[in-house]
Amino acid sequence: MKIITVETKKQLNQFIKFPWKIYPKESPWVPPLLMDIKEILSEKNPFWMHAKKQFFLAYNDKGEIIGRIAAIIDENYISFQDDNCGFFGFFECIDDVETAKALFAAAKSWLSEQGVPKMMGPMNPSTNDECGFLSDGFDIPPSLMMPYTPEYYLNLAEKSGLKKIKELYAYDMDVSPDSRVGRLGRVVEMAKKKLPQLEVRNFNKKTFGEDLKAAISIYNRAWEKNWGFVPWTDEEFNYIAGKIKMLLDPEMVILASINGEPVGMLISLPDYNQVFKKLDGKLLPFGLLKFLYYKNKIDSLRLMVMGVIKEYRQKGIEAIMYELGLRNALRLGYKHCELSWILEDNVMTNRTAEMMNGRVYKKYRVYGDF
Repeated sequence: MKIITVETKKQLNQFIKFPWKIYPKESPWVPPLLMDIKEILSEKNPFWMHAKKQFFLAYNDKGEIIGRIAAIIDENYISFQDDNCGFFGFFECIDDVETAKALFAAAKSWLSEQGVPKMMGPMNPSTNDECGFLSDGFDIPPSLMMPYTPEYYLNLAEKSGLKKIKELYAYDMDVSPDSRVGRLGRVVEMAKKKLPQLEVRNFNKKTFGEDLKAAISIYNRAWEKNWGFVPWTDEEFNYIAGKIKMLLDPEMVILASINGEPVGMLISLPDYNQVFKKLDGKLLPFGLLKFLYYKNKIDSLRLMVMGVIKEYRQKGIEAIMYELGLRNALRLGYKHCELSWILEDNVMTNRTAEMMNGRVYKKYRVYGDF
């Protein structure tokens, strides 16, 4: 077994396509679009304007690829969190401890050579993207922009000397006209009386640029104290927004403002993984027809962003956005919503998810060497 650095276009393509060797067709894993992964790993992704990377492949003595890993340094994470820690990401491996040890060691060695003494992950490629190894819920397909990994990855990480850093929760919530609507309605009426200048509205594609600026402002202010948080640059936010614009259901994106100042937002996306599962990573030529057919059959959402800036928390704005989101989801015919991800020690948000009749049905684990 040997580890090599990815240097050629052929090796990069092998790196990108290797997961198809790990996950059988009957696996809950959802193949990503190959074109998306290529772009995420390329310089077209503005994340790499402030980050650098090195990819590694593991081969057996027959010359077959048996594992991969990326070592990543995000300068914005290091400066914002004041934490000289690098990431490993895009880890995939056969069930072999020695191979895993060699891959983790290769990533660690490269980070050390760059002057970064600590490592955690997986981050694919950052804390604003897919994070963690799945640690519970292995029989359930992942939601949009969430990872799926085999259970044995936990053993590979721990046998390689990595330790749990954080657990991330995903909640499943039935979308149904139960007592939540009435309970939230009472809170909403009280909040509206206390905040007469509050405006809550759905996203408008006609004012996409203006709404995008509001979303950037809220995101970078509402989450700044969270573990692992790194502000998105304008280039990154515009890049992500451009990618998900076609996936948005405008009535499931909610913005709150007071006297014209953006103060909160809730973003739920239809779970397009229900569609991507049918495409096997290829959109062209026939995948596009499948995409157009199956997208109208999506019956689940992923609530991926919900936040209010510090000055206006616990004033009922969260309840107002939840209530409007729930009413819209009911009217549009959605059956389930995943709330993810939420830090295990974020007591307030976990309590809110439980109040919304959510139940933890998946967990993700971030590992580190410290």
